[in-house]
Amino acid sequence: MIGVYDYTVVLTYLSLISGLIGIIACLHGIGHPFVGIFFLLLSGLCDTFDGRVARRKQDRTELEKNYGIQIDSLADLVAFGVLPGCIGIAMLRVSDKFTEIPRLVPEEGGKMILYPILLISIMLFYVLAALIRLAYFNVTEEERSHTEGGTRKVYKGLPVTSAALILPTVMVIQFLTKTDLTLLYFIVMLVMGFLFISPFEIKKPGTRGVWIMVISGAVEFIVLMCLWLFVWKH
Repeated sequence: MIGVYDYTVVLTYLSLISGLIGIIACLHGIGHPFVGIFFLLLSGLCDTFDGRVARRKQDRTELEKNYGIQIDSLADLVAFGVLPGCIGIAMLRVSDKFTEIPRLVPEEGGKMILYPILLISIMLFYVLAALIRLAYFNVTEEERSHTEGGTRKVYKGLPVTSAALILPTVMVIQFLTKTDLTLLYFIVMLVMGFLFISPFEIKKPGTRGVWIMVISGAVEFIVLMCLWLFVWKH
């Protein structure tokens, strides 16, 4: 079989599978965004450690290294590009304020519903920006590895994987305040989309930064789970 199947790619494969399950959970039946958020956090956890696990293998071939870079970005597009978009669509479907959102046909009298067109356009822009950023990263990483070697110290543009921490925060605030933040979610996606393709530089987090992100994600997961169980029971 073609491909790589050793332990260096397991977490990347799991991140992709988690993202796909989250998409299905959001779009199946009436769909629910909070289920999707759990899988977004899980994908974020897998992505945090997949590179570190892969680099532990000392005898990786160039094919294995390049393969790892490519599948990491492909999995990221699904987990942190498409899944957040599907979560947004699920939020529209369960929101009391946007009960008409799924309809894209003219109403009686010939009036078009503008909200769905605008918000879905934001979602499409977000996914496209994620694709552009990941493709750009792959190309520049290949060039950098040939000239500099080692691991990257600086990122250009906001990493797509930041969605695993930023977007669940909106859900936590929504639960805690009991306010419909669907519109805010799409505004955050719009801002993130621009940051994905902006040329500013951001330092790659070290070990301490990674653990801060892991703990932050774990706290978000626990808070969402506790709030979800409380709401479900009541």
